[in-house]
Amino acid sequence: MNVRNRITIQGIVQGVGFRPFVCVQAKNRNITGYVNNTSLGVEMEIEGTPGALEDFLQAVRINPPPAAHVTDIKIYPIPLSFDNKFSIRQSTITGEKSALISPDIAICNDCLQELNDPSDRRFAYPFINCTNCGPRYTIVNDIPYDRHNTSMTSFKMCEACYEEYHNPLSRRFHAQPNACPVCGPQVLLYDSKGHPVEGISPVNEAAQLLKKGLIVAIKGLGGFHLAVDAVSEEAVKRLRDLKHRQDKPLALMSPDLSALASYAWVNDAQKKVLLSNENPIVLLAKKKPNNIALSVAPGNRYFGVMLPYTPLHHLLFDFGFEALVMTSGNLSNEPICTDNKEAFERLSGIADYFLIHNRDISIRNDDSIVTQVSDYTRQIRRSRGFVPMPVFLKESLSPILACGGLLKNTVCLIKENRAFISQHIGNLVNPETLNYFESTITHLKQILQIEPQIIAYDLHPDYPSTRYALKQTQLRLIGVQHHFAHMVGCMAEHGLNEKVIGIVLDGSGYGLDGRIWGGEVFVGDLSSFERKSHFDYLPMPGGAMAIKEPWRMAVSYLYQAYGEGLFEQSLPLLKKHDTKQIEILLKMIRQKINSPLTSSCGRLFDGVAALTGLRDVINFEGQAAMDLEMVQSREEMSSYPCEIFNENGICLIKHQPIIKGVVEDIKKGKTAAQISRRFHITLIEILTRICCEVREESALEKVVLSGGVFQNRTILSGLEEGLKQKGFMVYSNIL
Repeated sequence: MNVRNRITIQGIVQGVGFRPFVCVQAKNRNITGYVNNTSLGVEMEIEGTPGALEDFLQAVRINPPPAAHVTDIKIYPIPLSFDNKFSIRQSTITGEKSALISPDIAICNDCLQELNDPSDRRFAYPFINCTNCGPRYTIVNDIPYDRHNTSMTSFKMCEACYEEYHNPLSRRFHAQPNACPVCGPQVLLYDSKGHPVEGISPVNEAAQLLKKGLIVAIKGLGGFHLAVDAVSEEAVKRLRDLKHRQDKPLALMSPDLSALASYAWVNDAQKKVLLSNENPIVLLAKKKPNNIALSVAPGNRYFGVMLPYTPLHHLLFDFGFEALVMTSGNLSNEPICTDNKEAFERLSGIADYFLIHNRDISIRNDDSIVTQVSDYTRQIRRSRGFVPMPVFLKESLSPILACGGLLKNTVCLIKENRAFISQHIGNLVNPETLNYFESTITHLKQILQIEPQIIAYDLHPDYPSTRYALKQTQLRLIGVQHHFAHMVGCMAEHGLNEKVIGIVLDGSGYGLDGRIWGGEVFVGDLSSFERKSHFDYLPMPGGAMAIKEPWRMAVSYLYQAYGEGLFEQSLPLLKKHDTKQIEILLKMIRQKINSPLTSSCGRLFDGVAALTGLRDVINFEGQAAMDLEMVQSREEMSSYPCEIFNENGICLIKHQPIIKGVVEDIKKGKTAAQISRRFHITLIEILTRICCEVREESALEKVVLSGGVFQNRTILSGLEEGLKQKGFMVYSNIL
């Protein structure tokens, strides 16, 4: 006897071939009924024998399409309808919309084979895709995920594509971006003045221009890249000069694993990530020697490498490149370009040529960046390939918008138990990025159908994200301390809701006392915290200038350690800078003129980097700290003396013994590599010791690590190992 069920499925089930999959599975089991997209996900009614229905549901749960992610299935028995077939129905849009949208997906092997098959009608077509791959998030304007709600709405399918789209046995059955050379988007090549370039094909001509050392702006999934041949030192240097990006590492793209293995070390876990649907940039240790231009990642032990993730990328690599620089299509600190007209206006002073297409990008989306530390793949920048997949929380919450900080901004929208973290937005230091910040919020609210009741914001009164939040006076506003947000974010990621010890280390954040925090040890839960320890306060002469010019921090640390006797220390730093300049800084410190106090661990890295002669002035955020990490020797294993002073129940970590130890090593002729290693070991030992002292008082065994300093591999892995050896359970950011 047959039975009939109505089934609702939520998750990433739109745009990933889920309805065609369901249709095939149903027909294989003689099940009748229908399936359609709804505003909530997918709905179906299935009718057949109980055994067939049970087998069908097992297949849906256990073996969904590769890009699908089922989060919830609900089953409701209903009366028989006596259908004679199974069909895919038109989408139903009623009431609340909460369907999850798929991230963009790297080209699949089936499409790649067709791309390279001269007998296939999509041979060498730069926009080949199917239900298992291609653009998703970056073409969506609204939900449900149907063609008319995407930027593909302007491309009417030809007869052949239309037949595929309606054929349940086709890999392109209901593939919304489905297209071919006859009916789909096209690639065009222009020079920097907007004149079209004639030739065999736009891709062929662009490849030849790259081989000549020229810069080509290439429109991709989520924005433009600026590309040059990565083995050409001259081309890479020219790109840096024109982009105003002096030293910050540039991303690489290589055609396959064997090509990148010629210049970088790659293990099995990293290979898996490189070949994944997400296809992020992966940080890989450099091989020496290698053919890559020195200017790609100067002074860094790692390359950031990705594999081709669009058909257009693969076509370019048919021309024999070992690697291309593929850096974001923007000037430094601006958002990447997405629109053709915008690209010509903003990038014509950088790019010699433009390889563009006529499929609109609905929302910009930078490449994601991941790294492998302590056997985990950790997301440094969560963007293309991951967004808008939510992070699932342990509890359901009211609709919330979290506005993020100033640098490397992302926003987060929360609905029930799902936290939707936006793509990388960037530094909110210019009007273009601030506009992008606001448009991202508007876009996500639309496609996720979330109308916040609460807005969370950083306590810093001058952050643009804070000012935006405070204008939303009709909503409940909650200010959150910067470092507490770091700790709670990591706790939420790991499903922790009890009291923990939190170590939060970064460059800066507005403290509850109005000072600049950044080297903190807390005890707290999801709702409150108590400050248990921090690095001793120190003046930052010149405020923000002390971040851009780390030598200022070095002078401040020297003054704290030696007072007026700092000039008695025969140090290269003091000889390099004019005595009058140093005296001005000391006057600012003594008289408290534009010298805010900070407990930042990041500034301590800066000061030591300057003292050792590595970096007096930076040209990108965190550069001095990165230099100090990269230069360290693996041979030196001793630490510097440290002192912890209890003041009103708070453990103050004193800088003086560390700085004096560094100075003595400099006088002895120790290298920056040796000093860096000792400094890293010292920080690990100090923080481990403090956690042990906090445990004695609180009996807490769980430690949460968060903040930008933990992008330092030595600090993260060393502190994790040290704490685990002392019996702690340690949690750190993966997302």
